Amino acid sequence: MESLEYFLPQVWFTILALFLFLYVMLDGFDLGVGILSITSSTEERRGMLMTSLNNVWDANETWLVLMGGALFGAFPLAYGTILQALYIPVMVMIFGLIFRAVAFEFREHANNKIFWNLAFAGGSFAAALGQGFALGAILQGIAVDEAGQFIGGTWDWLTLRSLLTALTLIQGYVLIGSTYLIMKTEGELQNTHYLTAKISAVTTFIGAVYLTITTPIFYESARTRLFSEPLVFIFAFIPLLGTLIISLLWRSITLKKERQPFVWTLLLFFLSFFGLGLVVFPYIIPTEITIYQAAASPSSLVFMIIFIGFLIPIMLAYNIYQYVVFRGKVVSASENEY
Repeated sequence: MESLEYFLPQVWFTILALFLFLYVMLDGFDLGVGILSITSSTEERRGMLMTSLNNVWDANETWLVLMGGALFGAFPLAYGTILQALYIPVMVMIFGLIFRAVAFEFREHANNKIFWNLAFAGGSFAAALGQGFALGAILQGIAVDEAGQFIGGTWDWLTLRSLLTALTLIQGYVLIGSTYLIMKTEGELQNTHYLTAKISAVTTFIGAVYLTITTPIFYESARTRLFSEPLVFIFAFIPLLGTLIISLLWRSITLKKERQPFVWTLLLFFLSFFGLGLVVFPYIIPTEITIYQAAASPSSLVFMIIFIGFLIPIMLAYNIYQYVVFRGKVVSASENEY
């Protein structure tokens, strides 16, 4: 039983990390495209951007719902405490996602599309901003008592470091959104997003450098963990590999490759995610409550694994099928007439 109490929380931490990564990867380019839509010079171009998401965005958000349910079941203490500490950023994210979804459906049938265009872009930006503030607050730690209950203030999440983290995440979403649009568009519109990809690659790299340098400086728990062997060697290798990936991403954009920029961006996201995992683990409420302290009973965790074991392959198969069916370029309505 003791081995299960040690092993099962690690399994569920990995499962939650998988859900979060799939959400960030898939809904990340949705949010990036939504933010980029405000820069479109014509309604036709904006319509093409939204059409590129038309058949995939609903399924992408499913991973966020699944992650929330899994967190509630596997780590109920963390679920309650984190939501209480991050109530405002989470609500900003939720309202942003709602506005984006409503605007997505209503814009197509509206005669005057200006309001819904702003709602779609603003909702995407708000959702990304809320997620960024939540990430920044988690990295800096949540104030709890010995029982794991939140004892901090309403605005603890709002700091300069969490703001910079949020801006970095937004730039990352714009980058993955740009590289996605490079694959899905052509001609002048594609050239526009080669440019936005270059700009966001630079800003994302600057933000990543800031987070890499400041995390061990400002957070003692991260510094103690990351500079102990053998993690110090892994932590030293991650920035070097990240710089190499950024260089290859920049080269693929400069050479105007279509698929390579998106692949390199996904690898960059994965590397960043892996680094954040090293910083946080084994805490589920940084830097006070570990996954072992917050975990549900072993019987509950085993039961949930059986359920999730059936669900994950189904969802992955559906996502893959969806992207295979709706692969290819998005063309304008005028081109479809010929």
